[in-house]
Amino acid sequence: MGMLLHFLLVLFGVLPTIFVLIQAQDQSGFISIDCGLPAHLNYSALDTGISYISDAKFIDTGVTKRILSTEIILKHVTSGNIYLIRASFYYGNYDNLNQPPQFDLHFGANVWDTVNFPNVSVTTTREIIYTPSLDYIQPCLVNTGSRTPFISAIELRSLNNTAYGKYSDKSSVLSLSFRSDIGSITNLQYRYKDDVNDRIWFPFQLNEMKRLSTNEDLLGQGSYKLPAIVMSTAAIPVNASAPLQLEWETYNVNDRFYLYMHFNEVEELAANETREFNITVNDKFWFGPEIPGYRSVNTISSIRPLTGAKRYQISLYKTENSTLPPILNAYEVY
Repeated sequence: MGMLLHFLLVLFGVLPTIFVLIQAQDQSGFISIDCGLPAHLNYSALDTGISYISDAKFIDTGVTKRILSTEIILKHVTSGNIYLIRASFYYGNYDNLNQPPQFDLHFGANVWDTVNFPNVSVTTTREIIYTPSLDYIQPCLVNTGSRTPFISAIELRSLNNTAYGKYSDKSSVLSLSFRSDIGSITNLQYRYKDDVNDRIWFPFQLNEMKRLSTNEDLLGQGSYKLPAIVMSTAAIPVNASAPLQLEWETYNVNDRFYLYMHFNEVEELAANETREFNITVNDKFWFGPEIPGYRSVNTISSIRPLTGAKRYQISLYKTENSTLPPILNAYEVY
């Protein structure tokens, strides 16, 4: 027990992000917990300004700060509200064995994911969107025989109930597969403060794509509160007559995916120009026509999950009435 506590406290000093010890600052709707931080300490990350506090106030395991029990109870949440929940794990070869453990992460009675590490110095994260039915949230670390599970940080972000909540109710959990910023001109990741909900957006380049961008401000971010820096760039196909396509694969045909596609017209079209397109999934019509609004964000999302295939190809085809190719700014898959 003492060794794991030592690891968690040492971890605070070796994380790749630079930290400064300060008084906690309020971020509305945020709960940011450094697991193992002594109860009297708090700090703010220099790169994001996010304030982290000890787990002592929020976690009820019988052994606070150490996260040695398999059950973790996160209190002080509001039932019926929608939360983004992100768990982070950093091994860092704290035990000098150079053998990262593998363990399961459960959420209530449901298996959330298996936690493994590509190498000893990479931070592994798992993220879900969830609506609790009680005033607490209970993730669980399950030892699968590969040494003691651990957790480095837990972050909760309160989301707009009219966004992802349309398909995330008390009986469902949306587990993040991808969140991609399409057409980025900086090739940087973005999160808070660019994203008020602290979603992490990864730059991603599609095959045969051309970038578009604008310096004009958005007229509104919609219920998803999408970051302006992500929505100010977009991709179109290099061949204006070709579809814009993205794809992913899965090993299990029974996996259920929810797709969220985010659009913003970044060009002010002339009177004789039109941009409209249909969207297909594996060559079957899915939605359309979509006509992105200038400086106006619109999100198209799954009403029913995509399932029954090992490979998913999403294609955006210009309509016969369109003079311009399809466009895509960002997308998420859960």
